[in-house]
Amino acid sequence: MKLKTHIAGVAALAVMAAGGATVAASAQSTLETVKERGHVRCQVGSPSPGYYNLDSDGNWYGLDVSVCKAVAAAVLGDVSKLEIQSVSTQSRFTALANGESDLLSRTATMTLTRDTQLGLDFMPPNFYDGQGFTVRKDSGITSALQLKGAKVCVTTGTTTELNLTDYSRKNDLNISNVTFEDWNVRDDTYLNGGCDAVTGDKSSMAGNISSFPIPADHMILPETLSKEPLASAVRQGDDGWANIVRWTVYALINAEELGITQANVDEMRDTSTDPNVLRMLGVEGNLNVGLGLDKDWAYNVIKGVGNYGEIYEAYMGSGPQGIGIDREGTLNALWTNGGLMYSPPMR
Repeated sequence: MKLKTHIAGVAALAVMAAGGATVAASAQSTLETVKERGHVRCQVGSPSPGYYNLDSDGNWYGLDVSVCKAVAAAVLGDVSKLEIQSVSTQSRFTALANGESDLLSRTATMTLTRDTQLGLDFMPPNFYDGQGFTVRKDSGITSALQLKGAKVCVTTGTTTELNLTDYSRKNDLNISNVTFEDWNVRDDTYLNGGCDAVTGDKSSMAGNISSFPIPADHMILPETLSKEPLASAVRQGDDGWANIVRWTVYALINAEELGITQANVDEMRDTSTDPNVLRMLGVEGNLNVGLGLDKDWAYNVIKGVGNYGEIYEAYMGSGPQGIGIDREGTLNALWTNGGLMYSPPMR
């Protein structure tokens, strides 16, 4: 089923803010609002390989879209009960804070100021990234420290822009920031010679390079400028909704650790003797009570989207819609394999 798509602009958000959307959103819990509405409103950005993209039929897919679908499955038992909102970078946090979105799932970096000053709560990271630079191979540039005096294309209103300024200042590079609101325009400018380099999260740039006319003509420099824990976010003040989103993300990770997949979740629920599996899938215990969800909420999540490893392989890895980023040995591996993907006990 095609998911509903909504494009939110700055003007529309301003009208909503003036109309008291925050008051309306706080009149009842987000869970109550979502159940009454019948679908989750989940915010992504403009199409970006790996994270959120559109197929030829106009259906959204990707790592962050899968988080949206997982929440819809947990709350409403159906991944299709979802409205995907494509919101500009400049408007993303406003759209969430004033009630236009129930959930933000769109390569947003968790930072102290964002988590404490925007009226938002960030959830567990679903991807650990770092910022880097893309350059043309024939430029002769092999290190970011060779970018002294360079013009660098960057998306405005992001931590990427701030990190670039910090990196230039720290290393006395005198880099000129050439800013854009749309990453597509940013990349087109770079490809047409308007910038010496482009900067962004390395995973996003890897996906973007794959769509360049001649990908082999470009490379990502070895330096990593920053820590970029990419995470979903919800409005502050609704702990119940935050718990649902938080533990939905953890369920994806925990399912991979327990070996529960989209293909075997029915068999695991029916035949497993592992108490951890039985509790998670609602056969035993009462994990659902504190969340206000049905006993099979986690079963619906895995049945609907698979576990974290399956999602990663499909969209970030070597799947047909993937962007070819190897997970092995990275921070995005399970903690049992030396990574940071870790779920607290589900008991």
